[in-house]
Amino acid sequence: MINIKTEEEIEIMRIGGQILAEVLREVLKDAKPGVSEVELDRLAKELIREKGAESSFKKVKGYKHAICVSTNDVVVHGVPTGYKLKEGDIIGIDCGVYYRGFNTDVAHTVRVQSSKFKVKSSDEVDRFLETGKRALEEAIKVARTGNRVGHISKKIQDIVEGAGYSVVRSLVGHGVGRSLHEDPEVPCYLNEKIEKTPLLVEGLAIAVEVIYNMGKADVIYSNDDGWTIKTKDGSLAGLFERTVAITKEGPLILTK
Repeated sequence: MINIKTEEEIEIMRIGGQILAEVLREVLKDAKPGVSEVELDRLAKELIREKGAESSFKKVKGYKHAICVSTNDVVVHGVPTGYKLKEGDIIGIDCGVYYRGFNTDVAHTVRVQSSKFKVKSSDEVDRFLETGKRALEEAIKVARTGNRVGHISKKIQDIVEGAGYSVVRSLVGHGVGRSLHEDPEVPCYLNEKIEKTPLLVEGLAIAVEVIYNMGKADVIYSNDDGWTIKTKDGSLAGLFERTVAITKEGPLILTK
């Protein structure tokens, strides 16, 4: 069942989303060589609490962390470990905030580098990350009333696959609100005619996610922790996500 939000509820989500965006920025700023994944998780927990919100992810049964960490070949749901980041790693931080009864969800992937040493830019890794960011930006532009989920899915697929990469087909974006994961599913690829996919209507809030690999699309569970999903071929993975509200004025990014 698709849950439609009122203007007042969207405003609550916008405030929660701003808190989440601030948390993400601070955590990514600390993602430097020598810093461990668990240290980033600890920082996220502290920031969320200081800003008067709660962690959405810690409300998921069986999960004890405020973030999921996607380092290098980890696609999604990576449990933070003691691994210390190295120069040139890529790391995706996925985080959620629960504020006044509503959830927002966000993720972003960056390249790890110190302020003293900059990894050479304009290589294949940079191109890979730029493709994911562009796919997310363009997908959000078509998240408008009258369009359908399929317009978002097609935009992501066209950009990612057009650049020579693979969209992950077993993982999807989703509706978000009182629950962290709601209907409708928002895939990164078009698996049926656009006309058969859910209609985007005013008051709908969705987490638009670009989940993609540098190599093949296949993924596997890893580390025996029941959560961490990696690329099957060991290639790099990227994750970009924003919570977006469908409004009569157009797409409103709640986690901007």
